[in-house]
Amino acid sequence: MKNINIGPLSIGKDQPTYVIAELSGNHGGEISKAIEMIHAAHKAGADAIKIQVYRPDTITLNSDKADFAIAKDNAWADYKNLYNLYEYAHTPWQWLPELFKHAEELGIELFGSVFDESSVDELELYPVKAYKIASPEIVDLALLEKVAKTGKPVIVSTGLANIGDVFTAVSHLKAHGCDEVILLKCTTAYPTPPEEVNLKTIANLEETFSCHAGLSDHTMGIGVSIAAVALGAKVIEKHIKLADEAETVDSFFSLTIEEFQQMIVEIRRAEKAIGKVDYDLTPAAKLNKNGRRSLYVSATIKKGEKFTNENIKSVRPGFGLSTKYKEIVLGREASKDLELGDRLSWEVIK
Repeated sequence: MKNINIGPLSIGKDQPTYVIAELSGNHGGEISKAIEMIHAAHKAGADAIKIQVYRPDTITLNSDKADFAIAKDNAWADYKNLYNLYEYAHTPWQWLPELFKHAEELGIELFGSVFDESSVDELELYPVKAYKIASPEIVDLALLEKVAKTGKPVIVSTGLANIGDVFTAVSHLKAHGCDEVILLKCTTAYPTPPEEVNLKTIANLEETFSCHAGLSDHTMGIGVSIAAVALGAKVIEKHIKLADEAETVDSFFSLTIEEFQQMIVEIRRAEKAIGKVDYDLTPAAKLNKNGRRSLYVSATIKKGEKFTNENIKSVRPGFGLSTKYKEIVLGREASKDLELGDRLSWEVIK
C-alpha cells in the first residue's frame, strides 16, 4: 500500500499516526467557540480538524412522527426528534469561510464529513484536502461516487457497516477514481464500551481491503486510542471539547483539550516504543548490563588451590566471568593468590 498524503503530511507505513480532532457540534452554535477549538486543537498537536457538513434539512425531515423521534433512553432524548438535534448540532455553512481562514493561517488541515451531495459541493468551494464518510452514509453510493470524483483521499468509518458494506463502499470509491481510501474501525455507540471496540479488526481491515486503517474512537479516555496505535492504527480520530464543564451535544464522551493533548503525547511515546524487532541490547540497556551476575571470589584462595562452591560465588555485578562457566571452573586450580571480591577470569584459572 502506498502512503497517502493529506496536505504536507503522509499517512501510512513508517509515518507518525495522523491525529484528527473532531469538532462535531461541541461549538454549541457559537462560531467563536469553533474558532477557539481550531486554535486549541492545533496547539495541542492535532494534525487535522474535522467538522460535520450538513444542514438539518439535508439530513432528515422536520417531522414529529414516531420514525423521527429520539428514544427516551437515548443520550440525545432531550432534543425530542432528529430535526431538533441536527438543528442544534450542525455547523452553519456561513461559518466555513472563517473556519477555513483560521485553519489556513495556522497551517492545519480542515476537512469535513459529508452527508449528501450538496455538502460536497459546498466543501469544494474551499481548500479541502480530504473527505470523510461517516458510517451511516457508507451505503450512499451516489455520495461515494461524488467524493470519489473529487480526486481527493476519502476516509470511511465502519461503525454501522458489515463487511459486505465495507467491500461495496471501497469497490465503489475505487471504481469512480478514488484509489486513496482509509478505513476507520468505529463502533457507533456513545460512549462506546471498551469491550465493543474490537481493535484487532484494524489490522484485518488493512489486510482484507489493502487500505490503511485506523480508529474513530468514541470510548471514554485516551487508553483505547493509544492501544490502537500499538496495534497498527495509522489514523486516530477523537471528539474534543473546550472545557470539562461545557455541556454541548457530544461533550459527554469528548476529550477536553488538555486530555486530547495528553493523548497525543502518549501516542508519540507509544510510536517510539513500538520500534522494531531487535534482540540486541539497546544503548540504555547496556548501561545496566553490569546488573547481571558473574563469578567472584568469595573467600581467600591460594595459588594452586582448587575452586569450590565455598570460595567462588555467582553475584552482582557482571564484571567477572559469566556464571554459565561455573561448572567448568569448579575443581580447577588458581594460577595466583586471590582474595574476596576479586573477579574470576580465565587468566587466574589453570
